[in-house]
Amino acid sequence: MGFGADSTVTDISGQLAFGSYEDALRMVGVTSEPRTAATVVSAARIQLFAAMVRDANPSYWDADFAERTWGGLLAPPALLMGWLVPPPWQPTPGPRVSAIALRVPLPGTTFINAGNDAEFLLPIVEGDRLTIVEEVVSVSPEKRTRLGVGHFVETLDTFSRQDGAVVARNRNTLFRFTPEAAS
Repeated sequence: MGFGADSTVTDISGQLAFGSYEDALRMVGVTSEPRTAATVVSAARIQLFAAMVRDANPSYWDADFAERTWGGLLAPPALLMGWLVPPPWQPTPGPRVSAIALRVPLPGTTFINAGNDAEFLLPIVEGDRLTIVEEVVSVSPEKRTRLGVGHFVETLDTFSRQDGAVVARNRNTLFRFTPEAAS
């Protein structure tokens, strides 16, 4: 079970693939099909994010400055993964694609993010449409932590813009585990 924004427990088990460590190891090196964002990077989302964190960086607010410096309003680095998150509801039906890390078959019933390292190769600016390809890099042997017993799953996300140029890489590590019973 994971925690939702309202701090209530949310059942995520329907989103997780279950299997053995050996099943998970067979996914190492597997890449996802490219997935393209439904919308382009927009000034509205850039400025909403900057407003929420009270960031006055002119790269987010001053179109003339941003155009001269970056080629357009700059997307805040913290929004990298958010550009490809589908909205919680859409008027047209379609399959929701889970992150590749959730599709790694393991016995754990929940997960927590253990680490994240993003590398930005080119600016991401207003008007860019991003595409992501995800790869399973590694799955650790079983580990015992204070949270429970589980496995670390490392993935690499490669982000490209509409012209095919790679703009960012994001290496992420999740800990997939079954929580220990409270004593």
